[in-house]
Amino acid sequence: MSNPLTTALEQFTAEIVHVGQFDYASVFRERRLRRTQFLEWATDARFANVLAYWDSADNLFGGTSYYTETVEIDPASMRRNPSEPGAVTVIAELSGEAKELMPRQVLRRQIERAAAMGFSVDAAFEFELIVLDETDTSMRDKGFTGLAKFAPDNKCWSGATANTHAGFIAGMEAEILGHDVNLYGLGVELGPGCLEATLGATEGLRAADDAAIFRMAARSYARKHDKTASFMPYLGAEYPGIGGHCTVSLRDKATGKNLFSDPDGKTSALAGSFIAGMMQIVPEAFAMCTSTVNAYRRLAPGSWAPKSLTWAEYPFTVAVRSAPHAGDRARLEFRVPPADCNPYLTLALMLGAGLDGIERKLATPAPTTAAHPDFVPEGAARFPRDLAEAADRLDASADAARIFGTAFTKNFAAACRAEYASLAKAVSAEERARYLEG
Repeated sequence: MSNPLTTALEQFTAEIVHVGQFDYASVFRERRLRRTQFLEWATDARFANVLAYWDSADNLFGGTSYYTETVEIDPASMRRNPSEPGAVTVIAELSGEAKELMPRQVLRRQIERAAAMGFSVDAAFEFELIVLDETDTSMRDKGFTGLAKFAPDNKCWSGATANTHAGFIAGMEAEILGHDVNLYGLGVELGPGCLEATLGATEGLRAADDAAIFRMAARSYARKHDKTASFMPYLGAEYPGIGGHCTVSLRDKATGKNLFSDPDGKTSALAGSFIAGMMQIVPEAFAMCTSTVNAYRRLAPGSWAPKSLTWAEYPFTVAVRSAPHAGDRARLEFRVPPADCNPYLTLALMLGAGLDGIERKLATPAPTTAAHPDFVPEGAARFPRDLAEAADRLDASADAARIFGTAFTKNFAAACRAEYASLAKAVSAEERARYLEG
């Protein structure tokens, strides 16, 4: 194991290694080791298997035995880490009993499935985020209420905001690029403190790594500048709902040709079968891309987020947006996931469902003509209304168990139920204002 790792470390002239993996809540759980100690640890690498059984607040929801499980280090995942001189980040995945439960492994299985079908996978994510003019301490001192806005005067795509805060935005961009994330663009979007980051397309597993590390980098940069970068899908009525869109195209593994392209510039038959698979599977396994209580607030009526599985060419108000092209740019965009989605599970859901449609040779479904995201066409499958319903659908889905594995679907459904239960009795100030006095 140490030979490819040594080669990778030499390539980066690395002396410090941040080694870890992303859990269900997309938190990077790591060890920081010096080069010599890392190579020694790598001879029998292990990490706590509780990562497979705890929620976003580090509380256990499942499992029966907790110990340091073996991990498999992925040398190809190594990248620069600009947080300190001579540092790199590398991913090490649980490889024992909990292996099948972890997000990166769930995605890896779908990429391997695509390869067995003769496809390579290109993917990319696009995230919105809200920057707040608050530190970790100031937010807690305020009880997470009355939070100060960053760029409160921002309008969508505002040149004035972009120029006023160019230094902060450029600094964040540099930090993200310093993590070797394939960042295409970073700029202002809709609402106070809202930024949008478009990541460039790359190989599937790397694309999910880029997405997860991008969010870690954005959060860290904001903290270093006494601000908070939030990917919470819905902060309240004064803010927009924010998303984490996922884009996919399939290529011929032998020739590299984009198989979603069509000479007529229309959605190809293969892309149509991919969409058909998504229409059947995604509503059942929706929890895989929308796994927090707050994310369902973004799906409330009146928001830009679609409420059912719809598709069409070009419009931004459908769940699956086809961007057809006669050349290399043909792709499908899944526009429903929230900004806090787990990138590995979101891409695994999209890819696994789409490949299922291709394997079953499903015909391209009729596109929707919906003019707004609240429109639910007759016969369209509605998304779950809350996380509890999403967990139940996932748990009951024979298709999800077949595609993603029973062990994973049962464990992740349990995680979602625990997440829902954690806030089931929470009462907001808005609820008190509405009901307290009768």
